[in-house]
Amino acid sequence: MAYPPFNAKLRVGILGATGMVGQRFVQLLEDHPWFETVCLAASERSAGKTYGRAVGDRWSQKTPIPRMLLEETVLEVEQDLKTVSERVDFVFSAMDMEKEKTRHVENTYAAAGMPVVSCNSAHRLSEDVPMLIPEINPGHLALIDAQRKNRGWTRGLIAVKPNCSIQSYVPVLDALKAFGMERVAVTMCQAISGAGKTFATWPAMLDNVIPLIPGEEKKSEEEPLKIWGSVESGKCVPAKKPVISATCIRVPVTDGHMASVGVAFQRKPRREDIVEAIRDFKDPLLPLGLPSSPKRFITYFEQDDRPQTALDRDLENGMGISVGRLREDPVLDWKFIALSHNTIRGAAGGAVLIAELMVKKGYILR
Repeated sequence: MAYPPFNAKLRVGILGATGMVGQRFVQLLEDHPWFETVCLAASERSAGKTYGRAVGDRWSQKTPIPRMLLEETVLEVEQDLKTVSERVDFVFSAMDMEKEKTRHVENTYAAAGMPVVSCNSAHRLSEDVPMLIPEINPGHLALIDAQRKNRGWTRGLIAVKPNCSIQSYVPVLDALKAFGMERVAVTMCQAISGAGKTFATWPAMLDNVIPLIPGEEKKSEEEPLKIWGSVESGKCVPAKKPVISATCIRVPVTDGHMASVGVAFQRKPRREDIVEAIRDFKDPLLPLGLPSSPKRFITYFEQDDRPQTALDRDLENGMGISVGRLREDPVLDWKFIALSHNTIRGAAGGAVLIAELMVKKGYILR
């Protein structure tokens, strides 16, 4: 494995450390070869408590809280900004706040010289903020240079990952973009952890499906176009196609977002051409040796009953995308099923991968 240009691990802070995504950051970073969690921050409800006490019985990960963080005192996200900034080299943002409040806090950290890698939606559509699926649009990191110039920041920056709802199907569509995508209809079946819930905290989801996830469909239709957009004069100009129609449904599954996708192309490809394009996807991260980068980004299944949530959401340690059930569509051209792990690839793991890429490219320094 290639290592970044430093000898000691980079010191990391987690904003919103007690929530479900914050917990996932804590878990994923426990044995990370490049990063070490040294600072935990959350709301005033948790501030001043040890992390173990602040989380209590809300810890939702399969592995226990890392021993080194059990007695770590939780700081307050806003009031303790100076303390956090003095202790760490960069922060992950997993705050559960109203959007304008989140935007303000992330801006304040960046203005104080902190690189911020965010899971939140507040800055996703900001023109000078890169929103990354690193295997698809790593070149959008160039926006950081314009962002720093525009905002008067030197070391500080903001980069974001897109909504968890698009992680499963956008990579597959990206593999097929050479065929000219015109229209996409996608139905997302989204796990309850995407709402920060478990079955213990959300018993109403047992034996139930909820046909509305507020705000998700708009994100699912708009954010892919920024991912496929172009960087022009220091701004991201979203792509105009494909037109995407999304339906997002909450289903009684712990983890894993599954997408049923139909696509119309400028020229309808053959089945074998689609399979070949998926299997031959060129992952630009592989030569970089990033610790969280999957060996195979997209896995294609021939079996008619795959991918399955319980069997395939943890593919490549939760960082892989799986696709199957490819078949002709009588309304569009082709349809398929795709799956991703929503709190790993779709949230904390995706943000960790972005941070690794930014270290490699020199945007995050000790």
